[in-house]
Amino acid sequence: MKHIIYNESGDIDSMDWKSGEPLKPRGEQLRIEVKAFALNRADLLQRKGKYPPPPGESEILGLECAGIVVDKGDDCNKFEPGDRVMCLLAGGGYASEVVVNENLCMKIPENLDYAEATSIPESFLTAFQCLHLIAKINRGDKVLIHAGASGLGTAAIQLCKLFEAESIITAGTEEKIEYCNSLGASLGINYKTDNFKEIIEENYGKNKIDIIMDVIGKPYVSDNIDVIKTDGKWVLIAFMGGARAENFPLFKILGKRIQLTGTTLRARTLKYKAHLIDKFTEKALPAFEEKKITPVIHEVYKYQDIKKATRTMENNQNTGKLVLTFN
Repeated sequence: MKHIIYNESGDIDSMDWKSGEPLKPRGEQLRIEVKAFALNRADLLQRKGKYPPPPGESEILGLECAGIVVDKGDDCNKFEPGDRVMCLLAGGGYASEVVVNENLCMKIPENLDYAEATSIPESFLTAFQCLHLIAKINRGDKVLIHAGASGLGTAAIQLCKLFEAESIITAGTEEKIEYCNSLGASLGINYKTDNFKEIIEENYGKNKIDIIMDVIGKPYVSDNIDVIKTDGKWVLIAFMGGARAENFPLFKILGKRIQLTGTTLRARTLKYKAHLIDKFTEKALPAFEEKKITPVIHEVYKYQDIKKATRTMENNQNTGKLVLTFN
C-alpha cells in the first residue's frame, strides 16, 4: 500500500509517497484497490494543520476515490470483489488502497472511467446535500453559486439544470465563466471586474435569489443579504475569503426571514451520509448514465505528480476537478 506523507510545516515540497502494510476490512467495510483519487480544498487546509480529520478517521489526506473491490468484511452484502465503486471518505484517499464502509460507496456507471468516477462523490454529494436536502430546491428557483468553476460549483450548475432551476455563478476569469455557461449557467459574473449584486439586479431585479451556495464568506456577506429574496436559503459551505465578517446586519436576516445554514459533509454521521448517498443514487446518479450530467475534470495526473496537481489547486488555476491515477 502506498500513501502520501508530508512534514509538520505542510509544505508541498515535503509531500512524498510511503509504503505501508495492506489494510484489512472488518464488519461492513470494503477494501478498495484505488485506481483514481481527486483533490479537494479541504486537503489543502488539512495539510496546513487547519482542518483535522474527524476523530477515529484516517490521518491520510483524501476525501474521495474510485477503484475495484478486492476484499470485504463479514457483514457486507451490497458489493462483491470485482465491483467498480466510487467512495466518499472522511480521510485516506491519497493512497493505493482504502477501507471504507460499504454504505459510503456507489457503483460506477458503466459509461464512466475511474478518473470520471472519483470526480463525483465529494463535489456532487456536497452540492446535492446543499440544494436538495438543505435548501429544498424547486423548479424555477434562481440559485447563486459562488466559485462556479470549482468542482463543487460545476456540480451545482449541472444539478440545478437537472432540477430545472436557474443558476447564476461568479468566477474569476472569462474563460471560467464561458465554461460554466456551457454547463448550463444562465448568467456568469466576473467578480474581479464586476459587482455581482449590481449585475444580478440589472438582469433580474432586486431580492430575486432563492438559494445561495456560498464558499467565500466575509467579502460577500452584505451583497448576499441584499440579493436574496424573503424566505431565501443561504447555505454556507466554506469561507475562502475570510471567516469573520465585521458588519453583519442581523436586522436584514430577520427582516427577510433568511434561512442561513452552515454545513460540512466530512464530519456528518455514517447514517446521514448513507441517507444522502441513497437519495443521490435515486435522484441524480441515473443522469450520469443518461449523459445529462458529466463529471468536470481539469486535468488527470499520474500519482507521482501530486505536487504539481496540488500547486494547480493552490493557485486557483483549475476549472473542475484535479484527478490522480495509479494506472
